[in-house]
Amino acid sequence: MARVATNPIAFHRFQTCFPNSQSLVKTSVHFQTKTHKRHIVSCQTTPEPTEPQPSTVKLPVEPSSVSNESSSQATSSAQGSGFPEFPSKGLNKQIAVVSTLAAVGLFLSGRLDFGVSLKDIAATALPYEEALSNGKPTVVEFYADWCEVCRELAPDVYKVEQEYKDRVNFVVLNVDNTKWEQELDEFGVEGIPHFSFLDKEGNEEGNVVGRLPQKYLLENVEALARGEASVPHARVVGQYSSAEARKVHQVVDPRSHG
Repeated sequence: MARVATNPIAFHRFQTCFPNSQSLVKTSVHFQTKTHKRHIVSCQTTPEPTEPQPSTVKLPVEPSSVSNESSSQATSSAQGSGFPEFPSKGLNKQIAVVSTLAAVGLFLSGRLDFGVSLKDIAATALPYEEALSNGKPTVVEFYADWCEVCRELAPDVYKVEQEYKDRVNFVVLNVDNTKWEQELDEFGVEGIPHFSFLDKEGNEEGNVVGRLPQKYLLENVEALARGEASVPHARVVGQYSSAEARKVHQVVDPRSHG
């Protein structure tokens, strides 16, 4: 059976398949305003392949390249949009270490005044007998060199002493010194540091024992300096070291208050 092909260019190559020797050609011409269109119908036994129309060819893409390209596009879009990139694990670790060190430094700077020790307080303190006879109120601290709480509170005590030393006496008594056995019993010292607050006549108005905020010591000393009849914190107990662990020793100088 004959095939019909539309090929206006190769018309002279085709042979007819009709019985007559003359080729049957049907030509139709359509006139338009600007373009002319001609259709030629012919029969051919072996049609030649026509040239393919140009088309868009899609090449296969590997999934890995697609994911890499997508991630690169996402990164570039994130950078272009102005959003910050997530920090790495190493950077997070460094930030955590720096933050921890800063917090520890802030805590130590608030609690400790480096360079101030119990010996410094003892060196500036008045002898006990002199404090009871000069007509001023007195703060008596019972302490020990091995007492961790005493060492920790030493900077706070030193600051309060420097602020009120003109109006209030500050006395420190070492519980390891056998000289102060009577005072230990008189003031009922069971834990250290033990702060006793005495009025001008040497009568105890109250006491504070152990680790407590500085305001307890500061407010009681302020009440003594103003000559009030009582202190706001008459009996407060915090974390302390037991006085039973004291290391008793004899004192060479009986006048020493250390």
